[in-house]
Formats: sequence, structure tokens, C-alpha cells
Amino acid sequence: MKYDVLTLQGEKKETYELPDYIFDVEVNKDLVHQALRAIVLNRIQPVAHTKDRSERRGGGRKPWKQKGTGRARHGSSRSPIWRKGGVTFGPSKDANPGVSINKKMKRKALFMVLSSIVSSNELYLVDEIVMTDFKTRQAYELLKNVAKVTDKKTLIILPERNMFVEKSFANLSNVSILLADSLNVEDVMKCDIMITSVQSIDVIKETYKV
Repeated sequence: MKYDVLTLQGEKKETYELPDYIFDVEVNKDLVHQALRAIVLNRIQPVAHTKDRSERRGGGRKPWKQKGTGRARHGSSRSPIWRKGGVTFGPSKDANPGVSINKKMKRKALFMVLSSIVSSNELYLVDEIVMTDFKTRQAYELLKNVAKVTDKKTLIILPERNMFVEKSFANLSNVSILLADSLNVEDVMKCDIMITSVQSIDVIKETYKV
């Protein structure tokens, strides 16, 4: 798939061949939902926790002898039916709410959301993303020139860490930055437009090659 490459001034420079197996994939909403659900659930850290009978203090001695008292038999005062006893079937911090999804499915779902970005013409491909100083104004002008908008949720994909670029965009609340080898379905779906460079596409092809 041929795609226009822009300069940082927003002018067309050349065309670039986007790999079809990444940017021209038919979207399966069920698979994308499954991948997104896995990301969200695996991020949850259980907090609620109730103690069972083994975690309660005391109860080591049998409350009274087994027979002859006329009362029901008990082996511990920390039984769930006793006051200050353990809790049965309560929430536990050891519970694992996460779900697993295999690598191929996760990668395919990522290709689908990237393809959706391309098919909606929300991808802006530039020759390179460079900054010469820590300047928010320079970052703002880049958005204005390349995407023609500055108020949409924007995802910028870099081929590698670049402190000038990251710090320059840090004051723009609607802009987030990801490295090309660390993409995920959730962050791509959150953006309205995506700006990346030819070098980033090369990294994506190498990282997620089939």
C-alpha cells in the first residue's frame, strides 16, 4: 500500500510502501475486544481482602471437649461460624482477575487497529520527527503543519527515545508518545490521529514481523 510521506512543514515529499500485513488487515471487532479486555483486566491489582480461618489470630486450642458438655462440637474458635472467625468465600488479594491471550492474537488485533487508523486517513507519515530544542511552540507547530489540527487526541510513535521530542510535547495534554517497539491496542484505539515517521514504520516491521 503506497502512502504519502510529508515533511515537517506538511508538504508531500515522496511515497512509502506500507506493509499490507500490518496496515491493510480486515478488522475483527471480537478479536480487538478480546485483546483490549486482556490489557484492562491484567492491569487490575486486587486490593479487597478478607482473612480466612488460617489467617485469624487465636483458635489454636479446642474451645471445649468433644463430648459431655451438651454443646455442639467445635475444633477452633476461628471457624467462620464464630464471631471474629474467618470469612468464607470473601475477596482475596491473591486472586488473579487477569485473562491470557496468545501472542499471535494480540499482534493481529494490533494490526487491525493500525489498519483502521490508515483506512480512516488518520495516519500522518513524515520523513522524520526531529526537535533541536525543548520547545513546546515547536511541537505545536509540528502538529499544526502536519495534521492541520492541534486539539485532537494525538499519538506520536518514535523509533527510539528522543528527549527533545518527548519534553517538547509534554505540555500538550492531548498528545501521547509511544516507542514503535512498544505499541498496544489500547493506546492506539484512544487516539484520534497518529503521527509517525518512516524510521518508526521500519521498527514496527522488524518488531512485529510474521
